[in-house]
Amino acid sequence: METEAIRLDEDQQRAAARLDDLLDRRHRPLKHHRGIYLHGRPGRGKTMVMDRFFASVDPKHKRRFHFHTFFTSLHAETHAHGSIDKAIDTLLGKARLVCFDEFHVHDIGDAMLITRMLDALFARHLTLVVTSNYAPAELLPNPLFHDLFVPTIDRIVAELDVVSLDGPLDYRTVAHSHATGFRAGRYIVGPAPGFGSDAEFGDAAPGSSPGTVSADENPDGGAAVHGSPGIPGPRVEIAVGGRTVRALAVDATTITLDFADLCATPTSAADYVDLAERFHTWTLCGVPRLRDVPPDWAMRLVNLVDVLYDADRTLTVYAQAPVSELVVGVRAVPDIARAASRLGELSQTDAVAVS
Repeated sequence: METEAIRLDEDQQRAAARLDDLLDRRHRPLKHHRGIYLHGRPGRGKTMVMDRFFASVDPKHKRRFHFHTFFTSLHAETHAHGSIDKAIDTLLGKARLVCFDEFHVHDIGDAMLITRMLDALFARHLTLVVTSNYAPAELLPNPLFHDLFVPTIDRIVAELDVVSLDGPLDYRTVAHSHATGFRAGRYIVGPAPGFGSDAEFGDAAPGSSPGTVSADENPDGGAAVHGSPGIPGPRVEIAVGGRTVRALAVDATTITLDFADLCATPTSAADYVDLAERFHTWTLCGVPRLRDVPPDWAMRLVNLVDVLYDADRTLTVYAQAPVSELVVGVRAVPDIARAASRLGELSQTDAVAVS
């Protein structure tokens, strides 16, 4: 794998060398070779190292997915075909190399399907590379269910070489010049101009009225919705995956949303994947301190940040507190540190500076 363009630290070089061992001289995946399970804390360069490896591989028969995206598609294809094997055949085709970014297991229901998925992948003798914030033994950490997943963990360790990439520096805290995509976004402390005031951060409370649909049509084609929690005012309704998502504003490629509308309702990572394909520039307003909202609201924000980061969509956030304070006191929300690390990549300022 070429490493001249970016100077890798020692841990990254070791991980890159292990990945290089998976390829022959023509940069094709070796047949029947053990894969790699690459783990470490957020921001240590796991995704960057894997993506550079993936780019160096012969373009035939390789697939790379964010795990959220793959798992959403796997659910849909399994339902459509009635078989997980047929679903995987549809998603992977003749791929000899499969890469998953941000592999994780938090839910026992998901764990059952993930076990079947891994069994099917290992039976195909393809080369599997995954990145994760969790060592295999840390998957499905809930003590009520962890023991049920131990046989799958043992299978992962038996089939994949476990490599730690966990250097001392979180590279997401390092400034990036000429940023594009996700890193071109901003994290702004304060209310969003034109949509609300400081009160918006206090209105997103459990039990708030979900709002009612008026007869007025929005110019963009959605129905105007009044009385939603969080930022007051009309909404644009967007059909996503059989449900409706309410936005403050939309046009051809941009979307502006209120945290309470998106994260206080039962939206899913699949919905965010759908929206990220349609909208390239995002603004999320009214993000409160996450300790003040239920864990499932905070988990939806984690999922949203993951999806937008992987899709490289530009995100601007208007929040009640700086990133360093946003997640303080938050418990029982998996991957919250990764979300904070990724939000920390955005340029940081306050609403006064941009008004």
